[in-house]
Amino acid sequence: MVGVFERAAEACRDAACRRGSIDLVIEPAKLIATGDLHDNPVHLALVAQAAGVLPREDGTLAEPAHLTLHELIHSDRLIAGCDMSYRALAKAAAFKVSAPERVHVLLANHELAQIVGAGVVKNGVRCVDAFNDGLDYVFRDDAERVNEAINAFIRSLPIAVRFEGARGDVLCSHSLPSPAQMGRFDMSILERELTEEDYQPRTGSAHMMVWGRGYDDEQLEDLVERWGVRLFLVGHEHAENGVQVVPPCAVILNSDHERGVYLPIDTGAPITASEAPFQAVSLSQRG
Repeated sequence: MVGVFERAAEACRDAACRRGSIDLVIEPAKLIATGDLHDNPVHLALVAQAAGVLPREDGTLAEPAHLTLHELIHSDRLIAGCDMSYRALAKAAAFKVSAPERVHVLLANHELAQIVGAGVVKNGVRCVDAFNDGLDYVFRDDAERVNEAINAFIRSLPIAVRFEGARGDVLCSHSLPSPAQMGRFDMSILERELTEEDYQPRTGSAHMMVWGRGYDDEQLEDLVERWGVRLFLVGHEHAENGVQVVPPCAVILNSDHERGVYLPIDTGAPITASEAPFQAVSLSQRG
């Protein structure tokens, strides 16, 4: 397990597409964009199959596509009070090792909370503690070594993946800063390496970006102008039907619940945000 996370951290840092804090894909490509997964193993397997990262049930591989993965840990399904979602993170790490230029595991708020020890309570469960309890239960005396490898992997994750296109760029990230944080947010975060200060709760720009909520049209238009992005694909917030449009150019995706979806798009001719609900693929129907 330590080796899986160490190799994945190296793959993140050394990928040819890595530019500072983001992955950058220049050529037109097929993309399988996902939202929060929260240790849903069936949906994780389905999106990996859709991207040609895992074989389908008939043994064939789908056409290779880029795949975004984020918010993998902190499950609602506990075993004796322990969260075993390190397993989902390990699968994503293995996918990154197998296809480092096509699999983009993005920094998300629950992964960030895990490495900084921030208190996240979900349905009455202290998520960080339950995750640590899971590591202790499974790995016993080796839990600290596994945890260190997990932390190193999370610290290697890009804050976003950007797809350049003649019709405008597509940016996939876990979230965007809240409108009220924009005055304190460092807009250069996409152009540089992340620092330890970026991870700090409430004050760090990476923290603001993965925890932000409540975007509005004025903020999104400002980000379009500053970053030159045509379409934002994010997660973090709950979308009852798996996909929710935030006008004029953001789409929230959920891939963890019974109405979860993924969004297949051609980055060379990206759809508009308003078209996303009609293009999203239901994971429950796929399952």
